[in-house]
Amino acid sequence: MGDVKSDIEIARAAKAEPIVEIGEKLGIPPGDLLPFGHDKAKISERFIASLKDRPNGHLILVTAISPTPAGEGKTTTTVGLGDGLNRIGRKAIICIREPSLGPCFGMKGGAAGGGYAQVIPMEDINLHFTGDFHAITAAHNLLAAMIDNHIYWGNEQNIDIRRIAYRRVIDMNDRALRSIVSSLGGVANGYPREAGFDITVASEVMAILCLADDLADLERRLGNIVIGYRRDKSPVTAADIKAAGAMTVLLRQAMQPNLVQTLENNPALIHGGPFANIAHGCNSVIATKTALKLADFVVTEAGFGADLGAEKFFDVKCRKAGLKPSAAVVVATVRALKHHGGVAKEDLNKENVEAVIKGAANLGRHLRNLAKFGVPAVVGINRFGSDTMAEIEAIQKYCKEFGVEAVLCEHWGKGSAGIEELARRVAELAEGEHAQFRTLYPDDMPLWEKVRTICREIYGAEDAIADKAVRAQFADYEKAGYGRFPICMAKTQYSFSTDPNLRGAPSHHVVPVREVRLAAGAEFIVAVCGEIMTMPGLPKKPAAEVIGLNEAGEVVGLF
Repeated sequence: MGDVKSDIEIARAAKAEPIVEIGEKLGIPPGDLLPFGHDKAKISERFIASLKDRPNGHLILVTAISPTPAGEGKTTTTVGLGDGLNRIGRKAIICIREPSLGPCFGMKGGAAGGGYAQVIPMEDINLHFTGDFHAITAAHNLLAAMIDNHIYWGNEQNIDIRRIAYRRVIDMNDRALRSIVSSLGGVANGYPREAGFDITVASEVMAILCLADDLADLERRLGNIVIGYRRDKSPVTAADIKAAGAMTVLLRQAMQPNLVQTLENNPALIHGGPFANIAHGCNSVIATKTALKLADFVVTEAGFGADLGAEKFFDVKCRKAGLKPSAAVVVATVRALKHHGGVAKEDLNKENVEAVIKGAANLGRHLRNLAKFGVPAVVGINRFGSDTMAEIEAIQKYCKEFGVEAVLCEHWGKGSAGIEELARRVAELAEGEHAQFRTLYPDDMPLWEKVRTICREIYGAEDAIADKAVRAQFADYEKAGYGRFPICMAKTQYSFSTDPNLRGAPSHHVVPVREVRLAAGAEFIVAVCGEIMTMPGLPKKPAAEVIGLNEAGEVVGLF
């Protein structure tokens, strides 16, 4: 599996090319790059606008089985596949999301790939990067401040403070902020009310930035954010309190995609970062569309398993942006399939073909689901050192039942040399034009039926359930003109059900929808299911406990 080094050691030893040289490979003039040091830069609005008449390359989605503590390596495979396609002579760019500080200091660690399939500079990407998330946080909270200020100075819009639907955000896991009471301390501080915080990656502003085509579209969408309701239940928007212009100013630079490179000096665009379990889980439309104009292949990922990431990629991002993916890669590992098959984490290094076959039911459902979108798939088996050939062959045999090839990948330890076979297979699928992309449901299907369709067709559920008030909210949104919006399911990533401990491919369960939220600017409806939280908490032993600086001033503990 190559040198046994940590991800950060491998990244630190990399020989990065100046970012202007990476830009030159794509035909981006130095004057159209806004550099952040020598190894990262933003691409100018002017250059992006100049690409509109160019043809598009092939869009490849990397998704995965349902995540487990055993690890799958979706981002690592995305980076490796981009390098692999370049290795076999195809011009390829990867497009991934920016990491959130919340999971970075919580339990997930960094999100820049791993081993010899990483994007660099790894430390910068995971820690602040070019400041996009801070800009989104600031723009979001500017609107929150303007809401309370509007009420304080006379409430011209007659906002009912009991019906304010807009929470504040911070890019950190902090359970203490989930529910708060604000404006305490007397008349000068405003009107006390119940409020709360979400994590920045759950912000509607984040979703809007990732779905907007340009600055004009961004401002329009920001203005459409419904911040609350009057006593007659009519909506009040950000435009009504004149916040959209200033928010757009704060986000102007953040709208520009970030250009970095892989360890093999191939281009990578990293931009935006909505979570897939509580938002739509894809990098920005503007980065993806820009990459499609600059390369023959664009490899992108969608968060968590295909039931969340891929479904939202297809039904939200591709639907709204007019994208047509050419192929999909489903990442699986022997270890994760054994975990789905009932093996405890401490026993995953022991050969257990029977557990692999049992756990493969999870992979099988994801493959059946992808077929419903008309996108041809291939399975990438991300190899770990403890995997045996008997276990790998069991996966390959299982996938043949679906008419899908399962390709062994060793990019973590070997870089692009370890993923050539998958790169060739993906190129064949895409260039063979086998894709007949379609969404799961039509725009004009009733909102509640869209929820039920996702639950039945993707989650294998018997049905979705909700109390009378939630069902009435869906009906109210339709009457208000939002009925053509797609659904964004907020659900645990660990299971097809809403029970994170129910592994494999559970069936005949029900999906409880406990809350529904309108994202009028992002133009989707969020259905909050089960016990999912839009503000995570830190674990008992957060990753932050081991992150620090060594005597040389280098970051340690970041993984």
